Amino acid sequence: MKPISISLLLVLTAWGAEPADWIITGRYVVTMDGSRRVIENGALAIRGDSIVATGTRASIDKDYKARRRLDRPEAAVLPGLINTHTHAPMSLFRGIADDMRLQEWLEKFIFPAEARNVSAEFCRWGTRLACLEMLASGTTTYADMYYFEDVIAEATREAGMRGVLGETIIGFPAPDAKTPADALRFTEGFLKKYAADALIVPAVAPHALYTNSDETLKASRALANRYQAPLLIHLSETKRENDDILAKRGMSPTRVLDSLGMFDGRTLAAHAVWTEAADWKILKDRNAGIAHCPSSNMKLASGVAPVIEMLRLGLPVGLGTDGPAGSNNDFNLFEEMDLAAKLQKVSTGDPQALPAEQAVAMATILGARALGMEGRIGSLEAGKKADWIAVDLSGSHAAPLYNIYSHIVYALKGSDVTEVMVNGRMLVRNRTVLTLEQKRILTKAREYQQRILSSLPR
Repeated sequence: MKPISISLLLVLTAWGAEPADWIITGRYVVTMDGSRRVIENGALAIRGDSIVATGTRASIDKDYKARRRLDRPEAAVLPGLINTHTHAPMSLFRGIADDMRLQEWLEKFIFPAEARNVSAEFCRWGTRLACLEMLASGTTTYADMYYFEDVIAEATREAGMRGVLGETIIGFPAPDAKTPADALRFTEGFLKKYAADALIVPAVAPHALYTNSDETLKASRALANRYQAPLLIHLSETKRENDDILAKRGMSPTRVLDSLGMFDGRTLAAHAVWTEAADWKILKDRNAGIAHCPSSNMKLASGVAPVIEMLRLGLPVGLGTDGPAGSNNDFNLFEEMDLAAKLQKVSTGDPQALPAEQAVAMATILGARALGMEGRIGSLEAGKKADWIAVDLSGSHAAPLYNIYSHIVYALKGSDVTEVMVNGRMLVRNRTVLTLEQKRILTKAREYQQRILSSLPR
């Protein structure tokens, strides 16, 4: 950004207006701030990478003069959506094996396919494909757990997105590390490299309790704490996992992890389907975040996470898509908001369970809290990063409009996103992703499809 001259500043001051880089206006600005303000005919003023003001269009135009502006009179301006659990490069395995249980899917299809195909370049192109899809549907920040996470970070920065990216640590030979000790060494280098990055938050990601030894889990926590990094882990995703650990150790997975000190630091636990009151208390007391993945839990028949109870206790529960191969075949957070609300309603028999406004909060400010990033992202407020999306309200499926939260969750789609900005940089304009070469990425995806098919046993 070019510095503003002193003379221009004096002129602007004389007009009673402050300089800004962007003014963004919309039919609604859905702030998701502490008072949940929805500003009709609203606007944002942005300077550099941050929001400097939100308000009505009239007030922002009076107080700020911008070099650039975007007026969307038939759009809602929202905080960028936050996907709290993904395996981004698995986009290249999309649809490889469906309609089966998690353990069968992992052991018979995914683990063998990964062993034969996953490389640094696989992760680069898979992440590009994932970022293309996420940006086009309004996701600005995502949490990831996979291999070659340094390459995933490079591709994420190339796309302009935010990422909380965790290098997977697992108790058997992986594509980028033959042993857990190798994975821990790799992770430490990754943590150092991205320690002060504007977009990437490096993390430590031991896969799960059942795929790692106690010693590896403790070493993962110690490494995360040494670098003040978050730790990402799967928790109580399936009944089989829960029952096996209860039978073997006489405690729930949450209690076992707590006994190992795994929650003694910033932690994001994915799924938490088979948890109960004693587990929730531990998670609450340890300030853990939860990634709720409704599509994945439904598709794999893993169960219905007790989201209402966790939210009632004040646990920060965000939304995640999980990986787009078997457990979920896309990265669409609009779909996850819709399913999260409906799943709680049908499972509790209460149509008032998880109302639309709360579902939007899970995709924005609660997701930010789950990641420990609520001071930077998740709502449209002065001082926070300029991460926002514009969602078109002109389609037939958006008319008439009585309640904007209802529309976001139950009527609007990811394809209605027209603009996306992250950190003050426009990444999507008029439904076109500006930072990624769509044609080249899709061509590469088809090439990988042929390689993967030829690698599988007949």
